[in-house]
Amino acid sequence: MLRPIATLAATLSACLCVAAAQGPDAAAAPPHEMTVWDNATAPHSNGLAGDGARATLHIYPADKARDTGLAVVVCPGGGYAYLAMDHEGHRVAEWLADNGVTAAVLRYRMPEGHPEVPLEDAERALRILMGLEAGATGYTPDRVGIMGFSAGGHLAAMTATTGATRPAFAVLFYPVITGAPDAAHAGSFDNLLGADRTEELSARYSLEQRVDDATPPTLLLLSDDDRTVPPANSIRYYQALKARGIPASMHVYPSGGHGWGFNDTFRYRGQWQQALLDWLRTLPRTDR
Repeated sequence: MLRPIATLAATLSACLCVAAAQGPDAAAAPPHEMTVWDNATAPHSNGLAGDGARATLHIYPADKARDTGLAVVVCPGGGYAYLAMDHEGHRVAEWLADNGVTAAVLRYRMPEGHPEVPLEDAERALRILMGLEAGATGYTPDRVGIMGFSAGGHLAAMTATTGATRPAFAVLFYPVITGAPDAAHAGSFDNLLGADRTEELSARYSLEQRVDDATPPTLLLLSDDDRTVPPANSIRYYQALKARGIPASMHVYPSGGHGWGFNDTFRYRGQWQQALLDWLRTLPRTDR
């Protein structure tokens, strides 16, 4: 039997609503893109040319109907050699925006042995979202955090522990944390500091040693079977946070290895999404 036109129209409308709610797997408006700065205008240069000389932000504004008053700078991973902009960047940001969190994906400059370069990119991105620098009018909520994946997790944690501008919270996915030989991701530290780095320099950028009283609340998410960045990185950072009395939570999933990000092949994707949203709701409100 043929359905009445009104019924078909209602069915089509419902399907469109479902598609819109699916987040990053559905069609989405392009983000607002802006230049953070480049090697000519930033305090330090990485010596690269072209796109490698420029840091950019891709801002996904929160769904107004679900706005939480939160924003987050998202730092994709890639061993400080490249950036996994899709599954650790844009897809995550689209999903966050759909859930009421303004998300700004940071295409930070590679360090090329100059660790201050990505750090100053992340700090400026925070200041832009906080409304302390020009460029993000209308995207400046009450609380601005930072999120990072793998080496991007190191950058996020470096900003949270040593930055002149600190985030209100940090979310770290399978982060690189330590330069200690028994747990380090050597490639990330080589790219950050140079292959000829000294033990003293590696220790300075081992972030479990840099946690202080100003380090913000932190959520860590990782897999137990990560063979690329050993779980000891997250565990040491979590222990350092707790030793300082910093609110922290850690979720260790049984399997998945490294680098899963927003990939739907990661069987615990729904679980980390819910864990993240639940944790964000626990954050205390602050007056700016």
